Amino acid sequence: MGSKIKQEIFDLYDDYAHNRLERRQFLDQLAMYAVGGLTLPMLLREIMPDYQQKIQIQPDDPRLNCIYVDYESPKGGGTIKGSICMPIDIEDQLPGIVVVHENRGLNPHIEDVARRAALAGFVALAPDALSPLGGYPGNDDDGRTMQRERDRDEMLEDFIAAFHHLKNHERCTGKVGVVGFCFGGWISNMMAVQVDDLAAAVPFYGGQPPLELVPQINAPLLLHFGELDKRVNAGWPAYEEALKAHDKAFQAFIYQGANHGFHNDTTARYDKEDAELAWERTIAFFRQHLEA
Repeated sequence: MGSKIKQEIFDLYDDYAHNRLERRQFLDQLAMYAVGGLTLPMLLREIMPDYQQKIQIQPDDPRLNCIYVDYESPKGGGTIKGSICMPIDIEDQLPGIVVVHENRGLNPHIEDVARRAALAGFVALAPDALSPLGGYPGNDDDGRTMQRERDRDEMLEDFIAAFHHLKNHERCTGKVGVVGFCFGGWISNMMAVQVDDLAAAVPFYGGQPPLELVPQINAPLLLHFGELDKRVNAGWPAYEEALKAHDKAFQAFIYQGANHGFHNDTTARYDKEDAELAWERTIAFFRQHLEA
C-alpha cells in the first residue's frame, strides 16, 4: 500500500513523529483518510514502524559480536548504555562509527543500522540517550515523550563522550566518524562543529548547526536529504552557502521523491532504491576518510 499513501498522510505522520501533534490529534486527522476501503487500523499498520518483520541483520547474527556497554558522559547524562558491534573475525583494529538514533531513543531499527555498519567492516557504537531515564522503553511513543524530558545539548555531550569511548576502544584504530538520522542528523552536524578530531560526519535529514559555528567544522561531511522533507530542507540553502563560503569539505545529495525518514525501512516512508544508494555512499565515504 506504501506507494498509494497520499503525501498528506506522510506529512501528518512527520508532524506526529516530531511532536507537533499529540497522538489523539494524529489519530483524529488520520481517520479522515480512512476512505475507499481503507480503515484506520490499515493506515496505522502501513505508516507505523514494524520492528518485528523489517530487521535486516538479526541481533544474534553469527558474523558479529554485539554486546551492551556502559560509558561515562560527565557533561551529559552520566552513565550511558550503548550497543557496540564488530565483525566476529576481527584480527587487528578497525575504524569506528558512532550511530545516532532519532528522537525516540535506541530502538531496534537503529541497533540494526549499527549491525549493518559493523558488517561493512567497522566497530559501531549506538548509544541510547534515554539511558538516564531507564533506556528505550520498548515503543516509540513513550520513547519520544522520554526524549523530550532531556536537554538536547546534554544529549549532544553523550554522543561526544561516545566518540571518545570508541576512539579509545582496544579494537578501534582511533579513526572515528558519526552517522545519524533526524535528531541524530543534527547531532552529527553538531559533532562536526565540536569534535576537532572527528574523521567524518554523515547526517541523514538532520537539522543544521548555527551558521556562525560553521567555521569550526573540521570533519568532511556527507549530507543526505529527501526532496519532500520541506521542514529540514528549509535550512539547507543557507547551510550550504556557509559551507562553501568557509571552504568546508562536503557532499550533499537530495533524493528525488523521497520523504524525511526515507532510509528507515520499518515505515512506509522507506524508499528502497534511495536508501540503498545513500547507504552505499555512506560506507564508501567512511572507507575513504576512516581507512586512510
